[in-house]
Amino acid sequence: MKVAMIGTGYVGLVTGTCFADLGHDVVCVDKDAGKVERLKKGEIPIFEPGLEDMVERNVEAGRLTFTTSYAEAVPGRDAVFIAVGTPTKETDGSADLSAVYAVARELARHMTGYTVVVDKSTVPVGTGDEVQAIIAKENPAVKFDVASNPEFLREGSAIDDFMQPDRIVIGVDAERPRAVMQALYRPLTMHEVPTIYTSRATAELTKYAANAFLATKVTFINEIADICERVGADVQDVSRGIGLDSRIGPKFLQAGAGFGGSCFPKDTLALTETARKIGRPTQIVEAVMAANTERKRRMAEKIIAACGGNLKGKTLAVLGVTFKPNTDDMRDAPSLDIIPLLQKAGAHIRAYDPEGMEEARKYLTGLDWTKDAYSTMPDADALLILTEWNEFRVLDLDRIKSLLKAPLVIDLRNVYAPVEMAAAGFTYHSVGRGVISPGA
Repeated sequence: MKVAMIGTGYVGLVTGTCFADLGHDVVCVDKDAGKVERLKKGEIPIFEPGLEDMVERNVEAGRLTFTTSYAEAVPGRDAVFIAVGTPTKETDGSADLSAVYAVARELARHMTGYTVVVDKSTVPVGTGDEVQAIIAKENPAVKFDVASNPEFLREGSAIDDFMQPDRIVIGVDAERPRAVMQALYRPLTMHEVPTIYTSRATAELTKYAANAFLATKVTFINEIADICERVGADVQDVSRGIGLDSRIGPKFLQAGAGFGGSCFPKDTLALTETARKIGRPTQIVEAVMAANTERKRRMAEKIIAACGGNLKGKTLAVLGVTFKPNTDDMRDAPSLDIIPLLQKAGAHIRAYDPEGMEEARKYLTGLDWTKDAYSTMPDADALLILTEWNEFRVLDLDRIKSLLKAPLVIDLRNVYAPVEMAAAGFTYHSVGRGVISPGA
C-alpha cells in the first residue's frame, strides 16, 4: 500500500520505516529541509537501536523516501499518518494541537482520491473529529475518513514494539477505513497480534489511559521504596513479590528517580486537563504527577544527605543523564531537576552519558562532560548513577575505588547488588534497599 508519514520525529520516523520494512511504499514528510537532506544521506537524527540499518535497507530497496513537499507525497496515497508533536501548552497544561491542525489543512489541499487520514500523534479525545471538520471545510469535494491509531513505542525498543506489539489499537467510525487499516497491518495481524477495532474516541483515550496507568505504577513503587528504606525492607523483593501476581505484573515496578521522557509527563498532564474540562477530575493521576515532581527533589536531598549534608566544594561523578537507557532523549529526564539542585547546593559535576551528552548540553550548564565513565571519577567525592545504561552495570569496582576520593556510590537505579558493593569496600546508597557499608 502507499503510505505518507507526516513528521519525522521519533514516532513518525520509526513508524514510517517499519511500515516500509513490512513492504509498503512509504514517503516521510518534514518541513525541516535540513533534516530531510540528512535523512536522505542516511543520517538519523535520533538514537534508536537498529533504526539506522533499517532506514538504509529500505531506502536502498526503494520503499522509503523523504521529502518536504506535500504535493509530492500526499496525492494518491491510501493512508496518510499525522505524526507531529503535541507538546504541553505552558498556559494550561493541555496538549498543543496546532501542528496537528496545520497538517490537516495542508493535507486537504493535496489529497486526491479516497484517503484515510490517521492520527498517530498522541491527541485528546475529539481531535479526530476536529481533523475531519478541518479537511471537510478546506476541501468539501475530497473523499476521506479519519482514523485513530495510537502508538505504544518505548524508546530504546521501538522497532521491536512495532514489529512485535502487545496490541494494535485502531479507532474508526466506518467500515471503509477499517478495511484500509486492516490491509496496512496485515503483515503483523496474520501472526495473531491482538488487534482492537473501536471508535475514534475510545482509541484516543486508550493511549492516555495506558500512559497514566504506567506512570502510576512507577510512582507507586517509588513510594513503597521510601517505606522500605524506613523499615529495613528490600523494594526489589517487594516488586518481585507483587509483580508475580498476574493481576499486577512485573513491568514498571522498578524503583528509581521518577519517570520522565516524552510521554508520561506530557500525557498525564494532558489527561488531567481534559478531565477537568469535562468536569471529571482525575484525582489519582493528579496525585501521581505531584508525587513524581516531588520525587526528583527528594532524590537530590538523598544525594546531599549521603554526602554528609554539605556539597560545597565537592565534586560528584555522574553516570547517565538521559531519562532512560538506549536513547538520547532528555525530555523531562530526572537529571534535569536533580543536577541543578546539586549544583545549587555547591557541587561541581563531572558527567558522562553514552548517547545523550550532545542533547544534554542544551539543558544543563556548568558541567564538565567526559569521554567515558571512568573519566568522571578521579578524586570525586562520590559516584552517582542516574541512568541504568548497560555499560554501567559491568564497571571495574576496584578501578572505581582507586579513582574516587572516597568509596561512596549513590545508585538511583539499583544497578548493583548491595552485598557485592559492601564486599568491594564501598558505602553504597540505593533506592528502597537501605545503606550498605564496607564489610556489612
